[in-house]
Amino acid sequence: MHLSGTIDFRPKLLGTLRHYSMERFRADLTAGVVVGIVALPLAIAFGIASGVSPSIGLITAIIGGFLVSALGGNSVQIGGPTGAFIVIVYNIIAQFGLQGLAIATLMAGIILVAMGLFHLGTVIKFIPYPIVVGFTAGIALTIFSTQINDFFGLGLRDIPGEFIPKWGMYLRNFDAVDLSTTIVAVVSLLIIIATPRISKKLPGALIAIVIMTAAAFVATLYIPGFHVETIGERFGSMSTDIPTPHGFTINMATINLLLPSAFTIAMLGAIESLLSATVADGVTGSRTNSNTELIGQGIANIAVPFFGGIPVTGAIARTMTNITNGGRTPVAGIIHALVLLLIFLFAMPLINFIPMACLAAVLMVVAYNMSGWRTVVGIFHAPKSDISVLAVTFLLTVIFDLTIAIEIGLLLAVVLFLRRVMENTEIKVYSEQLDVAEGTDLSQHEVLNVAKGVSVYEIDGPFFFGIATKFDEMMRSTLGSKPKVRILRMRKVAFIDATALHNLEILIRSSQSEGIHVVLSGVRPGVRDTLVHAGIDTLVGPDHICDHISKAVVMANKIAESNA
Repeated sequence: MHLSGTIDFRPKLLGTLRHYSMERFRADLTAGVVVGIVALPLAIAFGIASGVSPSIGLITAIIGGFLVSALGGNSVQIGGPTGAFIVIVYNIIAQFGLQGLAIATLMAGIILVAMGLFHLGTVIKFIPYPIVVGFTAGIALTIFSTQINDFFGLGLRDIPGEFIPKWGMYLRNFDAVDLSTTIVAVVSLLIIIATPRISKKLPGALIAIVIMTAAAFVATLYIPGFHVETIGERFGSMSTDIPTPHGFTINMATINLLLPSAFTIAMLGAIESLLSATVADGVTGSRTNSNTELIGQGIANIAVPFFGGIPVTGAIARTMTNITNGGRTPVAGIIHALVLLLIFLFAMPLINFIPMACLAAVLMVVAYNMSGWRTVVGIFHAPKSDISVLAVTFLLTVIFDLTIAIEIGLLLAVVLFLRRVMENTEIKVYSEQLDVAEGTDLSQHEVLNVAKGVSVYEIDGPFFFGIATKFDEMMRSTLGSKPKVRILRMRKVAFIDATALHNLEILIRSSQSEGIHVVLSGVRPGVRDTLVHAGIDTLVGPDHICDHISKAVVMANKIAESNA
């Protein structure tokens, strides 16, 4: 991992402004306004669900959304707080407070910038899909479970953060359901579900909030006993002042404590933003600069903690809304941030009247859309290893912690992948005759006669630690034959790691101590460089490393015949 060449940081905005037109601006203006309106209820809901105030959710969407669009590597990406971060943010606040969240977010931003600088933008896309599906579905279920209290108006306080104790508390207190709150929540849910059937361009969440806020306000005035808790009642009057930047104390003990959480935020942000960018590229035909996107996301996450904000990443739903409404440049994303800023400055007093039950309905729909249950069902037709990775990641996310889920999910995926590679990597043994064209598309077959006392071993696949152990075991099982020459055919070995080099060195030395020559055949240039670097060429002899099997067999036959 190294900085190869120049830093790959080329924000899409710079290229856009060179050939910008008024016609393009009008389209971006329309898209930006629509996305800003759509983002409003989500920013408020995600802020509350994460354990911070609605104003912090809006501040995050404003500052983070602006920086992601201005500095990112995708033309239509819309950044802001997302549902994926709710669980991890809530847990960090519960354990380390708002200061801990700010430091973890800052560290995550630095990690994202480093990933972009080290050109890891393409590598992050290779996170196994079952892991992504597993923790996304787990987050969705967790978000859903956090909204039960507000949806049914149970009025519970000090609800456990853990999934099982939380549901235990719900079930014990379900007789405290508030009818007024439940009616507002259910009607809000129905409006959100019904709105796309009328028009997919209408923001169902915002329409539900406007209608039900007005309805709840009127019902409170004219219906005796009707009461629904609002944002203002829970959080107090919302300030319309942009927070002044503030610092925080960081030391090595704090860094060590929060590093796992920061790594989870960074990985989650990278995966979600690049997934969103990939989806957007498929619709618009554009091409995301993945490294620039990571750097832009990182800068946004470095900036928002100084204003009290929560983590930022690319939001698939808002990005698709931007595309659907004609947005094609980062200007639309910048306009979306400015729209939210105007709402923050001039409409915050109205936000105080929004019922918490209405936001609970919004988040339940978000959780349903995140769950991807059709994808989960589809993966159950995949190999058992993929199902295992999905199930483990899902259960760990729900029952324990997202940090643990991602770490163990990745570890399990790697172990299962290595096992699959080992199972599909063959080690073949030849004697007497060898068909050069075997295993290739060549129609002309050349059969080589292998002299008595010569054994040919072919490694069909990468020569890494797992295969090295398998090869070593097979060699030990055939030591009784005591050949005069051993040929290791390595034409299909694309790389070789330190364990394989160590085992190869032991094999060569033990063979030489018994008077057995070792010849390496079909060694690729990259693998040969590795062997030379490790001194294997000196140990075996430079002439004993051949680029083709025919040369290796001729040499081995001469050695065997001369020692007959």
